[in-house]
Amino acid sequence: MATRIVTLPGDGIGPEILAPAVALLERFVPDVKVEEHVFGGASIDAHGTALTDSTLAACQSADAVLLAAVGGPKWDTTDPDQPRPEQGLLGLRKGLGLYANLRPVRPLPALYDASPLRREIIEGTDLLVVRELTGGIYFGEKSRSATSATDVCTYSVHEIERIARVGFGAARSKVASVDKANVLETSRLWRETVKRVHAEEFPHIELEHVLVDNAAMQLVSAPRRFDVILTENLFGDILSDEAAMLTGSIGMLPSASIGDTDAPGPHPGLFEPVHGSAPDIAGQGIANPLAMFLSVALLLRHGLTLESEALALESAVDKALDQGLRTRDLGGTASTAEATEAVLAALG
Repeated sequence: MATRIVTLPGDGIGPEILAPAVALLERFVPDVKVEEHVFGGASIDAHGTALTDSTLAACQSADAVLLAAVGGPKWDTTDPDQPRPEQGLLGLRKGLGLYANLRPVRPLPALYDASPLRREIIEGTDLLVVRELTGGIYFGEKSRSATSATDVCTYSVHEIERIARVGFGAARSKVASVDKANVLETSRLWRETVKRVHAEEFPHIELEHVLVDNAAMQLVSAPRRFDVILTENLFGDILSDEAAMLTGSIGMLPSASIGDTDAPGPHPGLFEPVHGSAPDIAGQGIANPLAMFLSVALLLRHGLTLESEALALESAVDKALDQGLRTRDLGGTASTAEATEAVLAALG
């Protein structure tokens, strides 16, 4: 039976980086069947909504979903009654039951000098941000009047327990649970629940609690101290983008969003680069496709359990960079096509 992957090109540079990524995927999974659907701003233009019912249904029945990028100034609005591309992403996560976002951050030796941080600070960094995806302020009740607005931050014990298990399960030795327990009641529940899950199920893993402002500071002053950063939705969104600068460019950071694989039925994960749609360079053929390629590697690993294939693709990206590949965001001149050719050549 063929492996079925739904692809969502999205907006801006999305289609440009997705096409070569699909070619790489087909190289590793010869029987793959790729089904493309409109999503994000492009879907708003075509259907008036960022995520149609038919696109969601296709994603729900797939083996995995590969997303490029969404958004752009064309659809930027503060009117709560107008659709936004990001609503499609939130709806997709909810519709697929995706509650854990995994963002590995591993600066490559070839790019140490591309980071705005000094080499001696980032050298040897290898961390994973585990971000909760379905709770928190993004999904809480919202209100708006002429003079005020509210966004309710809500977390349940169940939501915290399951993301804590993902974080502890991914850790080599240590989990830094990031919260704001000195101020927020949701963070106090978070801290209490993480403590209990640790004591009952993962006592062999070291656990520390770090306030989010301290974590943000340490992430750029001593990133090597982190193994797994476990945190809630809003904090994870901000910290993972901050962590991208350790790699030299947000164009180098992939991500995987996963759900409950133990429950019956298909459980497709969502795999996407962390960067946005970069509308300012769309159509010029100069976008960095490497985060997209590394997202394919995460799809191979977490979506299709093809670990050796994932390692081969990651090694090819490393090798291409070691041999001098640099896209414009990394201080070079390589086009999207030239970056793709370099990675294919490194695969041999």
